[in-house]
Amino acid sequence: MANGIILIDKPQDWTSMDVCARLRRCLGERRIGHAGTLDPMATGVLPVFVGRATRAVEFAGEGEKEYVAGLRLGIVTDTQDTSGTVLSAAPVNVTREQVEQVLSRFRGPIEQIPPMYSAIKIQGKKLYELARKGKEVARPPRAITIHALTLEEQTAPTDYILRVRCSKGTYIRTLCHDIGQALGCGGAMFSLRRTMAAGFSIHQCTPLEVVLSAPNPEGLLLPVDTYFHDSPPLTLPPALEKRVRNGMAVTLPGIPDGSYRVYSPQGEFLALSRMNGERLTTIKSFYTV
Repeated sequence: MANGIILIDKPQDWTSMDVCARLRRCLGERRIGHAGTLDPMATGVLPVFVGRATRAVEFAGEGEKEYVAGLRLGIVTDTQDTSGTVLSAAPVNVTREQVEQVLSRFRGPIEQIPPMYSAIKIQGKKLYELARKGKEVARPPRAITIHALTLEEQTAPTDYILRVRCSKGTYIRTLCHDIGQALGCGGAMFSLRRTMAAGFSIHQCTPLEVVLSAPNPEGLLLPVDTYFHDSPPLTLPPALEKRVRNGMAVTLPGIPDGSYRVYSPQGEFLALSRMNGERLTTIKSFYTV
């Protein structure tokens, strides 16, 4: 059975679920999940968790993400990107220096109103379902953090490339829309590439078409403990290994508090565990039953 993490460079015009469905057939494994949805327009880092590694998905969406986004000034669309219907257009009399200056308003902790074309639910209804019916509802702003926001280049009089490092829950197309509003001419996202997610970079990813045509795609899987590399390893003696496999806490004097990657004497990754006051308890188990 295939188990591990495969890092996909998602192609344009594929949904994240399309990728997972194709990998299920390719790897012959039903249990597959991804960390962080990418819209069909977007490309880049899509960590896919396979087999027992799917138990780590819940941890993978919490970290920072990085994107390279294309901002087109002068248009406003219903989807906040150029795949949508243009709602308004305006002349652009904005300099690169003015774009640089306005970016400072969007760095650090800010509030962002989610777009109508999103999977967020309001009163039990997904926003995109309402948007497709031509409806718009009030959405409460959400607190996010833009850790870094830089202007990388200007590629046309109206087009700019931005690099964004942000917290979970950030909508980059909404950021582009809001920057356009702040400049007084409107704006929409025309491209998006995720370059970092779940602690993995684009340089570690394999294009989907390469994975699908590989003679041994299972060989591209990373061990699930790779994701928890920030937690130090801890190898248990056989008696304590048995207790951990039975879901029991164990006592280990002299071990500092914190999270640990716990291994059997044979090197099998058993669990992500937490040490607190010499008591080791399992956060999530990964051993083979």
